[in-house]
Amino acid sequence: MRDQALVLFSGGQDSTTCLAWALVNFARVETIGFRYGQRHAVEMECRPKVIAELRRRFLAWGARLGEDHVLDLDVIKALGATAMTADIEIRMTESGLPNTFVPGRNLLFFTAAAALAYRRGVRALVGGMCETDFSGYPDCRDDTLKALQVALGLGMDASFTIETPLMWIDKAQTFALAEELGGKALLEIIAEHTHTCYLGSRERHDWGPGCGECPACKLRKDGWARWRAGRAERRSA
Repeated sequence: MRDQALVLFSGGQDSTTCLAWALVNFARVETIGFRYGQRHAVEMECRPKVIAELRRRFLAWGARLGEDHVLDLDVIKALGATAMTADIEIRMTESGLPNTFVPGRNLLFFTAAAALAYRRGVRALVGGMCETDFSGYPDCRDDTLKALQVALGLGMDASFTIETPLMWIDKAQTFALAEELGGKALLEIIAEHTHTCYLGSRERHDWGPGCGECPACKLRKDGWARWRAGRAERRSA
């Protein structure tokens, strides 16, 4: 088991699965979240609930789970409106990216996380970025994060690693990974307490809360359906 990790934890399905992964693989785990004027600010209310449930239902994980940090990065919203930071219609842009793309967001997240980790003696940063089931965001790509890992190490003269356990799996496989890591209990926490919806809806569904129509909800809903179908096939085989 490795020493310490800092998990970029939004309170969503992906970051909760990554937090569970870190708790299995590291002896001590801290979390960090960001307020940046996000339209779905309800995620900030979900974060402590998810952490509390992990502590309550997984005692061994709770013993490894350290401090939770929250940083203000309102500069992200100040740099320009997107569908993630303003009440505007979600649509595709001429660049081929949806207007939910927030330029530089993950670069700023990891830079702020690395600065905090540096001071706390933590060198592993864990994020839920993925380029298998995703909206095409360039700052979620493996090449981007590998380059950022090098830049952070050079800029802080410290050997950081950026861990992305979901990078090459889709949403159905992310549900399967959560089941592998924490069984039914973790799946229940994800369905009940996490938040993914870009519009901030907490309407309940089998796959979790959300509007069901925004890009994040569609990915999650489709992944849930494919995971359930695959599991049913394996059990009947």
